[in-house]
Amino acid sequence: MGTYRIDLAYLGTGFHGYAAQPNVRTVQGELEAALERVIGPVETFVAGRTDKGVHASGQVASFSAAAAVDCLRLQRSLNKQLAPEIAIGKLSRVTDDFHARFSATGRRYTYRILNRETPDPFVAATSWHFTTPLDVAAMQEGCRALVGEHDFASLCKAAEGKSTVRELRVVSWSELGDILQLEVAASSFCHQMVRSIVAISVDVGRGRLRPPEVAEILEARDRNAGSGAAPPHGLTLVEVTY
Repeated sequence: MGTYRIDLAYLGTGFHGYAAQPNVRTVQGELEAALERVIGPVETFVAGRTDKGVHASGQVASFSAAAAVDCLRLQRSLNKQLAPEIAIGKLSRVTDDFHARFSATGRRYTYRILNRETPDPFVAATSWHFTTPLDVAAMQEGCRALVGEHDFASLCKAAEGKSTVRELRVVSWSELGDILQLEVAASSFCHQMVRSIVAISVDVGRGRLRPPEVAEILEARDRNAGSGAAPPHGLTLVEVTY
């Protein structure tokens, strides 16, 4: 029995999220079907199950196989089967105690907003087109209150019986021409947490909220106090740390 790590990227546009679901197309479903054609049925585990429409440039999955696997041959086969929506950047054997989800110590995401009047077809699939001018400095000021360990109940879709306390290590807005980009990093995130941070940031950026109100919303611990969630297609999982 051997354990293997897959470093992969995917464009989430054509998938109903990462996790396998009946009767819909998912990244996990496509990946496991491709693996089965080469090495037989296997169950994969992933660092973070992205939602419908969310992308990844640095996702990590793992699986175990009874027979030895030729990693290079398998990588080439998977890329032929899964391209162009899914790409396997690396496939390697790892120690048997490695688990893509439980061994992870951190995850980093980016969210991109095209902030101008006219659309751009070349970034449309991976950014939220928002025509109202946004004040990036105000957005950054408001987000400072989110750094550290907090209860993010106001900024996530809580799962029953699960804690909404998280430690946000990095939250930073930057301006790259017409693209506004949020970078966030934490050991883990609640469901829709990053997209909710984006939504509240945008309300600050367009003047609907003052920067100090972000802290007040966080302290309310009430989902209804937030601004909902930004569209999924601007979000990309860019790195998992171990």
